Formats: sequence, structure tokens, C-alpha cells
Amino acid sequence: MKTESNPDQIIIIFDTTLRDGEQCPGATLNVDEKLVIARQLARLGVDVIEAGFAYASPGDFEAVSRIAQTVGTENGPVICSLARATKGDIAAAAEAIKPAVHGRIHTFIATSDIHLQHKLRKTRAEVLEIASEMVAYAKSFTDDVEFSPEDAGRSDPEFLYQVLERAIAAGATTVNIPDTVGYTTPAEFGGLIRGIQENVPNIDQAIISVHGHNDLGLAVANFLEAVKNGARQLECTINGIGERAGNAALEELVMALHTRRQYFNPFLGRAAESEAPLTQINTREIYKTSRLVSNLTGMLVQPNKAIVGANAFAHESGIHQDGVLKNRLTYEIMDAQSIGLNDNLIVLGKHSGRHAFQARLKELGFELSEDELNKAFVRFKELADKKKEITDWDLEAIANDEIQQAPELFRVELVQVSCGSQSCPTATVTLRTPTGAELTDAAIGTGPVDAVYRAINRVVNLPNELIEFSVQSVTAGIDAIGEVTIRLRHQGRVFSGHAASTDIIVASAQAYVNALNRLHGAVEAETARGAAQTKPVEAL
Repeated sequence: MKTESNPDQIIIIFDTTLRDGEQCPGATLNVDEKLVIARQLARLGVDVIEAGFAYASPGDFEAVSRIAQTVGTENGPVICSLARATKGDIAAAAEAIKPAVHGRIHTFIATSDIHLQHKLRKTRAEVLEIASEMVAYAKSFTDDVEFSPEDAGRSDPEFLYQVLERAIAAGATTVNIPDTVGYTTPAEFGGLIRGIQENVPNIDQAIISVHGHNDLGLAVANFLEAVKNGARQLECTINGIGERAGNAALEELVMALHTRRQYFNPFLGRAAESEAPLTQINTREIYKTSRLVSNLTGMLVQPNKAIVGANAFAHESGIHQDGVLKNRLTYEIMDAQSIGLNDNLIVLGKHSGRHAFQARLKELGFELSEDELNKAFVRFKELADKKKEITDWDLEAIANDEIQQAPELFRVELVQVSCGSQSCPTATVTLRTPTGAELTDAAIGTGPVDAVYRAINRVVNLPNELIEFSVQSVTAGIDAIGEVTIRLRHQGRVFSGHAASTDIIVASAQAYVNALNRLHGAVEAETARGAAQTKPVEAL
């Protein structure tokens, strides 16, 4: 991890998209998808990647280990695994992060009376002993140990001070203060951090971190107040995804600190006029990272979302438009290019070759495998025959679509629909099955997409409930690529699918099959390893 000479003058960005973010219902990622996101987080410049909860399942362990091996390089981020304050959890975390040059174990135990009484059924004295013992145990594996008192926001401050003092004495180098249920307000949270600074005798031996949920919509505000009171690590997720209402959003925190650094500089001991960045984030990678996480998780970004929403830099009011045309500073406090939202330039056409295509994808930050590149290039050529103008956004849609494909168990071979105002919507589909056979079926529905999905279900025969269907245009124009995102539920679990095409019906079919492949893969995996191997997961 790269740090400044004075750690008090830089804000450490700890990304937990792959751990807490993935706990958002329907956002489950496979190992390859986690690796894709981890690589992009490294390009974004995050200091720490919390890659997962190694003890939770064999899949989580594999994800942490592969990320540690691939992304945890000498100049790369710290790779962290979460662990409850138990020896089994901590040992699993230590083994999973072992391939990383810089590894961290993040262990936690609840400290609020409500958690002690109803969840842990332990006394304060017992929690003090466990925290001290387990931090020391984690320290036997790595010098970089983070400790979190879960539900710190509702804990008795005096007890919290004792737990933190014991954890630091046992070897914790970072102490994280979680607002686990998103309960506190900015003034309260800032006061909590200030109280820790003033009442934990050995606090100078550790970095204060904060973790918070957005149940009241205050997570980012709470974090910024925490920075003013001494917090130097922020635990956040891309697009703010996570449990319930989500986490503090990385892009909002980073751009708030970037845009208002003259205001925050004095709180970090800097001259107010200093132009030096407060984080090590490459802000021009923000938009691309947001799109990648949105596509892979199936969690769409609302249009009015700060920083990365489709309307974040849009102006409809005549007064605003006039002002922006005269000087962008009249109504824009940030430059869209500062987050990597570049002009929609035409870059390639149907006569462009494979090398130019690959080179442009690399410029856009995509590193596809040979197989992914071959498939993407075929799709690019098909698109170029349909569209005269190929944009960076079109290329991003193609690349993202190939990167995030689920294992191709079922494959769409043919989609044909018949519909109209005076006819009954009818669809015929042909799928290639995991055995290699081609099966064809037809169905009628309330509309063409419904008919397609009914026909697919007749072939695949996996019970499920479609709970979300969304279509977005990648670019303007009648020949624009449309991105379809769907989410379906099976036995309480949610699976997402995504596809892009100039034909919305085809994209809808491919997205649905993509989700069904994830469902099918999960069912097969559970059958293979047995339910007994799945362990309970807790979250900060």
C-alpha cells in the first residue's frame, strides 16, 4: 500500500464492496467476477480491499485467496479478510490472505448492550477478554490487524474506550468504529470519534477507521464529520451498495474530499490552500468502476445518484443550461471528466481491426482474456454492421457483457417473437443445454418478453420468480445498445442477469438465461458440497 510520509495527512480508503457490498440481496458474485472488480479497485487506487469473509464458505475463501494472489502485489492494495473473534475464523482469514504481499486480518466482536444480551449472551468482562485474546491471535499471523467493536454507535462509550484500549494493547494497528445499524447523526458520530481520541490512552498507536450504514441517509455525512474529528480510514463501497440501505458510498466520500479539500485541509494538519489530494484515489476511474459494479451485481444506479448517476451532470432548466453554456462553474462544482465521464466520442468503425479494438479496450481499462476478447470482437463486428457510429460507451457495454457472463450452461441459439396490437404475443426459443443438445419450445405471454421467458422456463425447468426487469439505453438514438438487467428469486436467494444488444428482446432473453445459469450453477454447487459446509455469516 502506498502512503504519504505523514499518515495523519492522508485519508485511507478501505473498500468493502466485495464483502459488505456483496451482502446486498441479489448482489452475489462468483469468484471470477470478484476478481474482475478487485483488479478495477486496484486501478482505482483504493488502499485496502476487504476481499471477503474467508471462513463463511469455500467460495469466499477461494475469492479472498485468488484476489490476494492476483491483486495483492508489492505496489498493490492491502488485501483484507473479515473474521469473527474466533480462532477458526481468524486462522481461515490468515490462510486466505497469505499470498498477498500486504495482508490484513479484520476481526470483530459486538460491544453494545443489546448485542451482548440478545446475540452474544456474554458479559462485558467476557467480551474484553475475547477481544484482547483474539487480536493477539490474529497478530501472530500478520502485523496488520484491524479490530472492530460491532454496533459501536449504540455502545456505552466508557465500555467502548476499554475495549479499544485492550485491542490496541494486544496489537491492533487499526480500530474501526462501525455504525452498524445506521443509527447515529453527524454530530453524534463526530463526538464519538472525538471521545475516543480523548479517552483511549494508547489511541496514538492505531489508525481510527469508520464503517457505517445508510439507514437514515447519513452515512457519508457521518464519515465526513468523523474525518474532522480524527478518523483517517473510511470503509465504503462502490455505489454505496450493502446490507439494507447500503454503506457510505466511496465515490461520494472521495469527491467530497476532493472538491472541498480547502475546507478539510486544516483538519488534517495541512495548509488550507493546499491542492494536494486527500486520498490516493484515481478519480478518473470512478465512473468506470461504478458501471462495472452495477453491471456485475445487477444493482442499477438511480439516475439522480450523486457523482455517478445519469443525471449527475445533466441540466434541464433553461436558466441552468444558459449559465453552464456561459461558464460551467455557474452550476457545476465538479468537472465530469474528473470522474472519467468523457465525451461520447466515436472511436471505431466496421473497418477497424482486432488490434485497434483490443488497444482501445485497454485504453478504457479493460483487460479481457483471449476467449473474452475473441467473443467481444465478434460482437463488435456484428454491432458495426448495424451502427455507423461506435462509441466508447458501446465498447464498454460489449466488454462488460463479456466479462460478467455466468458459466455458459444454457445458451440462447434462437429467439423469435410475434406480437402486435391485434395479436397474441408468441415466442419461440431454442437453447443449447449443458449436455450439448438443442431444445426448442414456444409459449404465449402478456407481451413479447413475457412470452420469451415462459418459453425459456419450459426448456430450463428451474422454478423461479422474476422480481425485477430493467432496460437502459447505453447511448442515444434509435440504433442504441440496450442493456437489460433482471433479478430472479429461487428458494429465498436472488440471482441477477445482464446482457446488452441492439435488439431488446434478444438482450432480455440472454439476460434471463444468464441469471438462470447462475441459479443452475448455485444449485449444482450446493448439491456437490452439501449444506453442512455452509457457515453462518455476520456483518458489521
